[in-house]
Amino acid sequence: MAIAHKTCLITGCSSGGVGAALAEAFMDKGYHVFATARSTAKVPQRLHDASKVTVLALDVSSSESIVGVAEAIEVQTKSKLDVLINNAGLGLEMPVLDTSVTEARKVFDVNFFGALEMIQVFSPMLIKAEGCIYQATKAALIQAGDVLRLELAPMNVRVLTLVTGGITTNFLANLPTLVLPENSYYHGIKHIIQEKPEKVPFGASPESFAREVLCQVEKGTTGKYWIGGVSGFARLALWLFPEWLLDRFSLGQKQFTKELAEEHKKRVEQDKKRA
Repeated sequence: MAIAHKTCLITGCSSGGVGAALAEAFMDKGYHVFATARSTAKVPQRLHDASKVTVLALDVSSSESIVGVAEAIEVQTKSKLDVLINNAGLGLEMPVLDTSVTEARKVFDVNFFGALEMIQVFSPMLIKAEGCIYQATKAALIQAGDVLRLELAPMNVRVLTLVTGGITTNFLANLPTLVLPENSYYHGIKHIIQEKPEKVPFGASPESFAREVLCQVEKGTTGKYWIGGVSGFARLALWLFPEWLLDRFSLGQKQFTKELAEEHKKRVEQDKKRA
């Protein structure tokens, strides 16, 4: 039997994150939610037990996995999908000069190309339902979202790109400990780079974030929407202040720059002595 309620597909629904909170918010509003994660064991038990939730395994970096989930949902919804939420994401914490290109490609496969393929595969269902695409902010997706919004508007599909501030989730805690190579230019200040905040400053809770996203989806909001801790201030600052002043606002930027300059000076002097 086909699902009669509005439907919502959410990627990245592991416990303690935004995806799980979004799934609960949309479920409580009456949507039938397709809650997905690479490992369904990481999806909260409440979602597993809910009658209006279907938990599915989905790896957004795998075309085969995406198509398999699309086929399963198509059968249950008569080829319609009201809301697609591209929430899944990977993090990579490493100075650019020391970043493994292989690892960086894995991040892009999930954060950008995975989201792009989700949109392409599910667009026929979204167009049929005149639905909405939501995507969490990754820099490349902001640009893609602007193009998608214009391309899909004539087919009555809305694209909502959230520019997010701080959200208190397990994301930072789950990042692996940063290990710099011995020849890294930043090795002398690794004590600064390896610091992890105990909590996100001014971070919104996943639940309040999810409620606001639901509200904007229900209202029909489209385009970029700034949401989460200090996002409003960030938007204003980007508009008002020059880049050099924004650099000074960066947390720890002054200490980082000073110590890095001192370490670089020492390295140059050592190289001169060895020459």
